[in-house]
Amino acid sequence: MEFAQAGILESVPAHGRYLFFSVTAQATPAVLGFSLQRLAALADGQAVVVGLGATLVQTLEARVPGLRSMPDFSGHGVHVPSTPLALWCWLRGTAQGELVLQARAIEKALAPAFHLDRVLDGFRHGEPAAEHGRDLTGFEDGTENPEGAEAVAAALQEDGSSFVAIQQWVHNLDAFDALGTDGQNNAMGRRMSDNEELDDAPISAHVKRTAQESFSPEAFVLRRSMPWAVGHQCGLFFVAFGATLDAFEAQMRRMAGQEDGVVDATFSFSKPVTGAYLWCPPVLQGKLDLRQLGL
Repeated sequence: MEFAQAGILESVPAHGRYLFFSVTAQATPAVLGFSLQRLAALADGQAVVVGLGATLVQTLEARVPGLRSMPDFSGHGVHVPSTPLALWCWLRGTAQGELVLQARAIEKALAPAFHLDRVLDGFRHGEPAAEHGRDLTGFEDGTENPEGAEAVAAALQEDGSSFVAIQQWVHNLDAFDALGTDGQNNAMGRRMSDNEELDDAPISAHVKRTAQESFSPEAFVLRRSMPWAVGHQCGLFFVAFGATLDAFEAQMRRMAGQEDGVVDATFSFSKPVTGAYLWCPPVLQGKLDLRQLGL
């Protein structure tokens, strides 16, 4: 779509850098607006995808229908936290060094209204034959993503804007290895070797927990997740774009066992440690269109 941030619809890049910002204590709505306008000049929506949180929108005395904070989905023996943030930038590129310098420029443009709280680097993993890239467990990620016009309908609103749900998942690969081949395949509901869905997968299998057609209404999202690794820790930075936040929320509630008490088997080797909802504005003439915010 012409007015959408192009990076939403494109495949995951070779390298990604996620920037997480909070609002500083001295930032007034006027200062925030000025800083966001400077960011808009740097963010084309393709090399840099931007999302704004509900608290930031409220501070700007603006309104984005459908934007809200992510609920805490914890329960049934699993912890699924809500960790709202003001501003999120996803830098996309082919070389990590370029993203480091780009992140530095964005941080300077947003100061002093925003503080860069955290940086996380992601990367594409797996051989080129894996169309959507692979998780560090070896399974292909995003197999059930809609494509073409269906991807546009799932991810974007009519004006080109989008909502995004983000979560950082931390893997326990020792626990994953201990499952063995059959246990791993049953946990995901697919064979790792050929990515084929298992007809006899248990009800807790990830594929069954998140089957987008099985919800009413159907719960389609556009996944753009990337693996990450810091020291001895690693996992998946989950990113799901949607025309609304409802589809992700329906899937997450079922994964966490809130629908029928059955918890997604991925919780046996992975856990989310962050979770936030954001609004991704459209673009106009090659930069972020912030008119919805009165800017």
